[in-house]
Amino acid sequence: MSGHHFHVHGPHDHAVEHAGHGGGDAFASRIAAMTAVLATIGALFSYKGGSTQNDALIYKNEAAIRKTEASNQWNYYQAKSSKQNMAELAITLTGGETKERYRAEVERYKVEKTEIKEKAEALESASAAAEKQSERAMHEHHRWAQAMTALQVAISLAAITLLARRTWMQWAAIGVAAAGCVIGVLAMMHI
Repeated sequence: MSGHHFHVHGPHDHAVEHAGHGGGDAFASRIAAMTAVLATIGALFSYKGGSTQNDALIYKNEAAIRKTEASNQWNYYQAKSSKQNMAELAITLTGGETKERYRAEVERYKVEKTEIKEKAEALESASAAAEKQSERAMHEHHRWAQAMTALQVAISLAAITLLARRTWMQWAAIGVAAAGCVIGVLAMMHI
């Protein structure tokens, strides 16, 4: 038994020996590497998609807050208008010193209403600007989602390619992945 022993190689041992010497399945290795790269790019696209969706929600929330504040200002404006109307009525119903006091109140209400109106309009403008930012962020989110979907389809095609062992399917997976990457670049460029 010193050097003349009998040794049997199993199929697994044979495959492992040849894999170490470059005899592995090159087709499967290429598909596996391609799938890993696509999954990595897809993870980045997914992160950006989630980030832009959060941005869109934050901007939408900001728009709603400014819209509510503007509404409050318009309600305040309306209250001042009602007080001004009451003071104007009092001018016609009174005389002397009381009449002059109500005239001063009417003028004060006019000045206050102008300030309130300017503030309400500024808040409405801020709300509209935040709404536009939300729409832009949501558009970008949709681009990232489209890019991620294309990469997921490409990964699925790569898995089918590995099972079917058809080279044309590999090219289809590469084509869909390339389309997804182009969409990702468009998202990155805010287009």
